[in-house]
Amino acid sequence: MATPTPSELERKAKEAFFDDDFALAAALYTQAIAAGAPSAAFYADRAQAYIKMGDFAAGAADAARAAELDPAMPRAHLRRAHACVKLEQYDAARAAVEAGAALAPADARLAQRFAQLMKEIDAKASKPMETEASAAAPVPAAAPAEKAKYRHDYYNSAAEVVVTVFAKGMAPEHVAVEFGEQVLSISVEVPGELPYHLQPRLFGKVVPDKCRFAVLSTKIEVRLAKAEPGTTWTSLEFTDKPRFIAAAPPSGSNSAGGGAKRPSYPSSKGRKDWDKIEAEVKKAEKEEKLDGDAAANKFFKDIFSNADEDMRRAMTKSYLESNGTVLSTNWEDVGSKKIEPSPPEGMDLRKWEY
Repeated sequence: MATPTPSELERKAKEAFFDDDFALAAALYTQAIAAGAPSAAFYADRAQAYIKMGDFAAGAADAARAAELDPAMPRAHLRRAHACVKLEQYDAARAAVEAGAALAPADARLAQRFAQLMKEIDAKASKPMETEASAAAPVPAAAPAEKAKYRHDYYNSAAEVVVTVFAKGMAPEHVAVEFGEQVLSISVEVPGELPYHLQPRLFGKVVPDKCRFAVLSTKIEVRLAKAEPGTTWTSLEFTDKPRFIAAAPPSGSNSAGGGAKRPSYPSSKGRKDWDKIEAEVKKAEKEEKLDGDAAANKFFKDIFSNADEDMRRAMTKSYLESNGTVLSTNWEDVGSKKIEPSPPEGMDLRKWEY
């Protein structure tokens, strides 16, 4: 049996996503990524699947990787911003919104989405500062805690953790950075000013010889090479909480002829038996009696599951390109042209995504 190509895996992943099987979609995108050259689109779409599953750390990491591969992809920045807001990483979310909004000034819908996210970030990011100030005010007798001179933030990529210290106009000779196996030391000493030190015990181990830093005009950027590529750091500093690791591509058929195993995902309730769940869902669907829109949806799903390859391609292409308003099974009719949206009479078409 021929090994599926990345484009075939992508098509199957989109079908799974359309069926709300986000775990299967993520697994198929993982296979597509492993099967070909790095693709920003695959990482961005897998990020969306992870976000739908509630794994925002993995979603943020994939979206950041997509933005690295294609900095001009607005949806990569949008999905990273959305995931970072859920993780309460507001500085990273703000940076993603600013980068994405600069790429889509002519797209009113995207511009509105970025503006909404920025309002959400501004509203949520201000709350911890107000709480800290109000808690410190009633204690005049005690010495106030020294406020950090510079703000810092971090984000994940597949192989690195990037730490940013926002220190503008810093001369390189005033900055010292040292790397340990699980320790980072950043020191800024400007004559006549109080020194700044950031020395966290890191969330995971790094490879010191591969770590590097740069002093830029607006910030100090430190790149930590992960000792375990693919691991998503859920914080910069060490924590006892479990780490989330991106799912490895499902293995192919083994020598005994067995099928590929379903991937497992982090869960507080233990590992799920996806094959058993799938069998139970299919059984329930067969026994369920539906009417109205639900009956129509089931009817179309049954057609799709029993269709040949050309019919499936026609259904998927017509449905996606028309934003859900056209469904055709004739590949000869829809294969050579773009299917325009055709909303029912009296209704307006509105497309949403994040």
